[in-house]
Amino acid sequence: MEDEERMIDNRPTWDEYFMEMAELTAQRSTCLRRHVGAVIVRDKHAMATGYNGAPKGLAHCAELGGCLREKLHVPSGERHELCRALHAEQNAIIQAACLGESIDGGTIYITHHPCSICAKMIINAGIKRIVIREGYPDELSKQILGEAGITVERLEKK
Repeated sequence: MEDEERMIDNRPTWDEYFMEMAELTAQRSTCLRRHVGAVIVRDKHAMATGYNGAPKGLAHCAELGGCLREKLHVPSGERHELCRALHAEQNAIIQAACLGESIDGGTIYITHHPCSICAKMIINAGIKRIVIREGYPDELSKQILGEAGITVERLEKK
């Protein structure tokens, strides 16, 4: 259906449209290691957005002299508890809750595959589909999302 839509009027598909929103949202990230954006969608409506960064009102890593995980040489995908930032997916889920928006049955568009912590939140939030642009080295995340029956689709940049 989406390919048919593209052929008719050359507009981006819905997946491309919402992924571009996630990529734009990632530009707000304050993380020094990776800029991640997320958009939660239900019935072709954007319900909430999020990017990775320090909690509201707290100093960002750049203001504190750098990333602790970077200083400790922690590999990507490990020791998330040392990270000062909330992840994009967490911020999007929190934003939906603050706005009183149900995201149950929705889709989340994320610039990167979710970590295992975010995967658990996505499962409990009732999100049924994940669309990503890039991977992330967290095998537990892939395992639990598969076990939960949540599809993860990679959308290549055109």
